[in-house]
Amino acid sequence: MTQANDSVERHSRALWEAARTGTAIGPLTTSEPGLTITDAYSIQLANVERALGQGRRIVGHKVGLTSKAMQEMLGVDEPDFGVLLDDMVVDDGAVIPLGRLMQPRVEAEIGFRLGRELSGPGATTADALGAIDSAVASLEVIDSRIADWKIRLVDTVADNGSSAMAVLGSTFTPIGGLDLRLVGVIVERNGVVVEHGVGAAALGHPAGCVAWLANKLVEFGQTLHAGQIVLPGALHRAIPVAPGDIVRAEFAVLGAVSVRFAEDDVAEVEEQR
Repeated sequence: MTQANDSVERHSRALWEAARTGTAIGPLTTSEPGLTITDAYSIQLANVERALGQGRRIVGHKVGLTSKAMQEMLGVDEPDFGVLLDDMVVDDGAVIPLGRLMQPRVEAEIGFRLGRELSGPGATTADALGAIDSAVASLEVIDSRIADWKIRLVDTVADNGSSAMAVLGSTFTPIGGLDLRLVGVIVERNGVVVEHGVGAAALGHPAGCVAWLANKLVEFGQTLHAGQIVLPGALHRAIPVAPGDIVRAEFAVLGAVSVRFAEDDVAEVEEQR
């Protein structure tokens, strides 16, 4: 095994175990400052392969760092991506036990479902709009297996884009005639408005994030397929959550989506049945 392969195996295993045990680890960039973004995606994809080996399925992707403010904070000039697996996606109104997470935060996003394949290179926003079947009110639950969110770009990419779960609304709305840049959202935590945003916050146009993703996936020999879900990036600052919190996002045109965070893995979920 080469040194590069050994590094990928070591760090991917550390992140996998952190997620399995619920024990955060230190930044990868501290233990190995020379890690590159290419290394980081290799680490991410190694853990995706582990998940697929357990019978899980890829159902889509999430795009992160789509706001200029976040890019400037991490000193980068492009977004990143992570993979959505089938057990990461839950329905509107779901109860998520906090025992499944480590240090969660929530972001409202305009989710998309693809109606046909979209591949790069050279995919444009117009191409993405042609491939998108519909939009859906969404909440992304982000999380970090890196202690105290002390992350740099390499850390978050390796950690599957700091993704944890995706909550999808019940209604998928055709996007024909919609200017997605102008679709606004108001986000409440326990009935109190805490954030708001608009579609243009995601790289100027949320469909542009889908085009970026299609072009980026070419580097890994991948493409976006019909039926897959894409979360194109947050429209506001991430919201921390605690046991009992209910987060609800109300989107113009697309409707609302909500999620509740439970303290106990069993009792709270049983209570909802």
